[in-house]
Amino acid sequence: MGSAKAIALYVAISVVAFVTSKIILSILLYKKWKRKHLLVEDYSGGKMVMLRSSMMKSLKPEALLKKTLKLSSKDIIGSGGYGTVYRLVIDEATSLAVKRLNKVGANGDGGFERELEAMGDIKHRNILTLYGYYASPHYNLLIYELMPNGSLDAYLHGRSKNRKHLDWPTRYKIAVGAARGIAYLHHDCVPHIIHRDIKSSNILLDENMEARVSDFGLATLMEPNKTHVSTIVAGTFGYLPPEYFDTGKATVRGDVYSFGVVLLELLTGKRPMDEAFLEEGTQLVTWVKGVVHESKEEHVLDSSLGSCPTNEVNQVFNVALNCLETDPMDRPVMTDVVKMLEQIELEKDGSVHASGTIEGD
Repeated sequence: MGSAKAIALYVAISVVAFVTSKIILSILLYKKWKRKHLLVEDYSGGKMVMLRSSMMKSLKPEALLKKTLKLSSKDIIGSGGYGTVYRLVIDEATSLAVKRLNKVGANGDGGFERELEAMGDIKHRNILTLYGYYASPHYNLLIYELMPNGSLDAYLHGRSKNRKHLDWPTRYKIAVGAARGIAYLHHDCVPHIIHRDIKSSNILLDENMEARVSDFGLATLMEPNKTHVSTIVAGTFGYLPPEYFDTGKATVRGDVYSFGVVLLELLTGKRPMDEAFLEEGTQLVTWVKGVVHESKEEHVLDSSLGSCPTNEVNQVFNVALNCLETDPMDRPVMTDVVKMLEQIELEKDGSVHASGTIEGD
């Protein structure tokens, strides 16, 4: 009898200890969350969460929420398939970018805040910084740092006469920066992150023309021991890897393929689905592969580039073609892509590169 009482007492103590530990852990996790976030709710049932950072310390969440909810069409600076982007002016010295994402269906995307928790922890010079978000019953807002030079797509393909010319050193710099940002997502984040929508319009440029990878609307988190994530085909035609349509599996090497297309854009100045390609029943990747195979790279080089160092251009073409291999296992991983691109600069600094220049066709 005494033995039964002892067992019951032991079980009761164990249960109490377990419940108490869970409560304490929950409190500690909440306090940790509070140290990293500022939370303010509004009358409509929405809530704004600000990620604590040195930049946001001087801003009051209530005042920021009020300004955010007053944004209108006159503040729009861009739009795309996944939302509209607004300029939010805080004061003469500070402006932010606010992206509005309309919810689909009554419940919207249940993974919105879970994804943002992962994005909020990313700190890398080549990835756009997320400062906070606003979640409401009908739409979500993402609050980012504002990139004064817009997107790479606008620089390469925009019609504005005021656009600054992108010379070869700047294009090379953008390529290396974007590669570093993607490599960070693939190899340094836990869980690893597959972007799934790498394209020139999702590579933004800061005041120093440094590349920032942005727009994680399709991003997928992948545990380190996994090789892929099964998903519906999503992304942007012209950038999608060929195997994606057959398997429905998103992998890091799919991002590598998309980055290879971006490299071709930097080299040729042409869109992946340029109208001229569509008329010929082809696209940028197959067109470039055919020309480069005949060692006539100068015929596809962007005419606005002028004279470029022959060896550097050819090496970047080679990196792009490695990324664009049909078999995903033949493509390099992004850390290797970064090394190959950085090696070009090292060889130039060491005067190892071949002499001569290529003239844009």
